[in-house]
Amino acid sequence: MAVFTRGFGGRRRESDDRLPPGQYLTEDFPVLSAGPTPRVSTDEWRFTVLAMDGVHTSWSWDEVQALPIDDITTDIHCVTRWSKLGTHWRGVSLDHFLEHAGPEGTHAMVHSYGGYTTNVPRADLSAGKAWVAFEFDGEPLAPEHGGPARLIVPHLYFWKSAKWVRSIELLPADRPGFWEQNGYNMYGDPWKEERYW
Repeated sequence: MAVFTRGFGGRRRESDDRLPPGQYLTEDFPVLSAGPTPRVSTDEWRFTVLAMDGVHTSWSWDEVQALPIDDITTDIHCVTRWSKLGTHWRGVSLDHFLEHAGPEGTHAMVHSYGGYTTNVPRADLSAGKAWVAFEFDGEPLAPEHGGPARLIVPHLYFWKSAKWVRSIELLPADRPGFWEQNGYNMYGDPWKEERYW
């Protein structure tokens, strides 16, 4: 007898060209985490970019809220095979943060409150491809979904969209993060089914 976690009983629409291979649609927003949910108040939350030259630039919650805010509508795809189409987010483009980091560094390590890390090429974080998001469907982002703020890099599998984002460390070369050290693909393109090593 098969057992399904709520949110994983989705359906495949073969005709939908927005659905990558091996993915199933869900109307839910499944919660997947490797450990306990960090509870970070917006008074304590900070976002930091660590540049290759050693300079750290940080923003408080209020400083991030004062930056230009984008409304983002995008599809998201989890490595566990669910996809949710047309999701609505609000957040600040990473371009506003990375412009303070200089040109050095081809890759980045994303750090989260709670210790989670994931690697992402810098090119996938810039040019309007990634955001620090703090609202989902018109509501503040719930802690179980990564609130108060999470990274969203929607063109990659959703584990690259680190919950509870705290900082981005620029690197001279690629290096595996938490899930990548445990067998997940170094890049994670859902259209190529880059799930695992």
